[in-house]
Amino acid sequence: MQTRTTLIAAALALALAACSPADDAAAPAANEYGDAAAPAATEPAAGPAPADAASGIALAAQARVVLQEVQGSGVSGELVFDPDGDALRLTGDVRGLTPGATHGFHVHETGDCSAPDATSAGGHFNPMGAPHGDSQGGVPHHAGDMPNLVAGDDGVAQADKRLAGLRIGDGSEVDVVGRALIVHAQPDDYTTQPTGNAGARIACGVIELANPAPAYEGPAQ
Repeated sequence: MQTRTTLIAAALALALAACSPADDAAAPAANEYGDAAAPAATEPAAGPAPADAASGIALAAQARVVLQEVQGSGVSGELVFDPDGDALRLTGDVRGLTPGATHGFHVHETGDCSAPDATSAGGHFNPMGAPHGDSQGGVPHHAGDMPNLVAGDDGVAQADKRLAGLRIGDGSEVDVVGRALIVHAQPDDYTTQPTGNAGARIACGVIELANPAPAYEGPAQ
């Protein structure tokens, strides 16, 4: 009888010993899985969907330009380019103009205002090789052509221009970053080739990327 009791006790001890390691091993496995699963639960916050990111690189960016006077003109200004559908919208103000005067206003091909007369900025931005024309007239025109600026009684012109087909910071041939913005002394007649007979350059500024969109890096691993 004593032998039988001893055998039963030994069997119970073995059973307990066998169960305990399995239970102990199971707990760390659950914890490790839980730690790994926590980042997965926040995966949607890691970034936008690839399609959104791909279309947002240019759309979320902004470019800025500070106009400086040329040859003592006294003209200056600050303007920004923002996405506007399939175009860019240029807004801001140009100061120091003759009250009531009208001035040609264009994006030029080279972001260099170092020459005393700003001719270092090159000609009008024209990646498509179009003739100069009225950007609002439904006719072929340079990508950098815009309506004239008109100064108010205070010598300040408020700019709100839409430039179709241009982009910000995507490195394409229609990217305005690294180009120049020029104010001319005379009105653009929208006809004379290749510059609209707008006269001397009285203000120049380099267009710089101010707010690039973050690149999409994919979901967290």
